[in-house]
Amino acid sequence: MENNLVQALSINFTKEKEEGYKRIFKRSPLISSASVGWDDLGITIAYDRQPIFEMPKTSVKQHCIAILTDMPSSPVYTERIIDGRLMQEKNFQGECIIVPANTPHQAVWDKEGSAVMIAIEPRVFAQTIYEVVDPDKIELLPHFATPDPLVYQIGIALKSALVKHSSISRLYAETLINALILHLLEHYSVSCNSFKCVAGKLPQYKLQQIIDRERGFRLGSISNRGVDYIYAHLDRDLSLKELATSVQMSPHYFSRLFKETTGITPHQYVICCRINRAKDLLKHGKLSIAEIAKEVGFVDQSHLHRHFKRIVGITPKNYLQEFNQ
Repeated sequence: MENNLVQALSINFTKEKEEGYKRIFKRSPLISSASVGWDDLGITIAYDRQPIFEMPKTSVKQHCIAILTDMPSSPVYTERIIDGRLMQEKNFQGECIIVPANTPHQAVWDKEGSAVMIAIEPRVFAQTIYEVVDPDKIELLPHFATPDPLVYQIGIALKSALVKHSSISRLYAETLINALILHLLEHYSVSCNSFKCVAGKLPQYKLQQIIDRERGFRLGSISNRGVDYIYAHLDRDLSLKELATSVQMSPHYFSRLFKETTGITPHQYVICCRINRAKDLLKHGKLSIAEIAKEVGFVDQSHLHRHFKRIVGITPKNYLQEFNQ
């Protein structure tokens, strides 16, 4: 391990992306948010399998969370220094390490293991929590390896979203990151007792900017009248940030009030919109099921098939057969 007097390697993942990762680990990650085109989130996500390695003393401009995923059955012995404090760790699958922005961190481990690494811009962290608590009164604290089932499940889900890297996966990943930030606020920050109550629902005029006022809102049976923001961009990689920005809200506040107003999350609503648009296109009979899947923003035909059967109760092919009877 390096001496604490050694100057830390300064990394800015938002600007450097995978180059910053390579400067630390001497290799690119197996997959990252940059490699799948998610460059505008203010968040860097990477999954990698690390060999035995001595990580140099590093100071990152973002809040960093490492989630240990595919680990050996026997403990990984790690010597870790965060902000000058040394800890001898026995690392297991399901643990997370939290290193706040601009905090020196170095480590050396004795076995190969996998991890999901998340780097969150402090401004994104602040924007997510500012309707709940004053960001200036909150400090994210460093934590050595700590078992946390919720953070572990978020890490596994983010890894899956990276692998799929579809438009729905991106929106899902943003929702997961928002949940992670609020979890960090509640369990890994100081002054967490100063929560403000976020009451009320999404104002009607803001909801109408997302959902046309003529469209009935019932899960699985949304009328297709009118044109709204989501329906106008179904084939695009819709993001939670984009939807929230369209009504001048933070992603967290918008997501929470959207669910309180409609009963489902923006992610679930987008899927319902895609299914209802797919039903319309099936009725018109001009496109194949595979072409319809692409047209409404699904990765492929099997992706459409899975969500269509879950929401409608039958497959697209069976729906088309019933309509043509």
